[in-house]
Amino acid sequence: MEALSRAYGDEALTAFELDFLSNGERRKHALGSSWQVPFEAVEPVRPFRWDKGTPGFAGWYYSVTVRDHVGYESWLERDRLILLDKDPQVRAISSQPFWLHWHDGERRRRHAPDYFVRLATGQARIVDVRAEDDMDEDTRDAFAATQRACSSVGWEFEWAGRPEPILMANVRWLARYRRARCGRPAAVVERLLEAFSEPRRLWDGAELVGDRIQVLPVLFHLLWLGKLKVDLSGGLLETGSLVWAEGRRQWAG
Repeated sequence: MEALSRAYGDEALTAFELDFLSNGERRKHALGSSWQVPFEAVEPVRPFRWDKGTPGFAGWYYSVTVRDHVGYESWLERDRLILLDKDPQVRAISSQPFWLHWHDGERRRRHAPDYFVRLATGQARIVDVRAEDDMDEDTRDAFAATQRACSSVGWEFEWAGRPEPILMANVRWLARYRRARCGRPAAVVERLLEAFSEPRRLWDGAELVGDRIQVLPVLFHLLWLGKLKVDLSGGLLETGSLVWAEGRRQWAG
């Protein structure tokens, strides 16, 4: 860590370089001259593949935020991607957006952050995903360098570890109903919002609206969107889970 501060001082804009792909063309520029690139629209700097006998589970997740597939290199990255997709403050996501190059005082280093996120405010955020028990010194140093680079240009940096298990299990379930087609017909949406204008058990509110086979996918879609609310960390979703409409109090009275 001390080597990082000695190496960079206040010269991060030139000490770091960004190496990225835009329209199929490889580009490499100093951080100070490239930080305004819309990295939410660039291509991944390395492929997402899963070779037999190698660790990791790479793949592609369809993001309703981006309306396209976004790559991941592990189940943990996929879970973080699902959480980003559900976050109403997130407007765009790209994976492996660039290689960050720097010299740590002893040798040249590079690191490809996991996600570039654009928030509704226009703020940029870099997200690196790694479980605490999977962190080694090189990774910690790489994350520290990435945070230093982000701070120098006003980006946020987030190190994301393992999410809370119950929360993640519930959000994974709701993600099955994230696509817009699950939010139809509109009449069912309106009746559900009315049914849960006061807190009710999930099963009871669905039954008030109609056939559960038709109603439940719409209900789960509204929970994904946040138009209906439930305590996602308090326990696994079940028929007795208390649900209420957005803007209403969780507990009546």
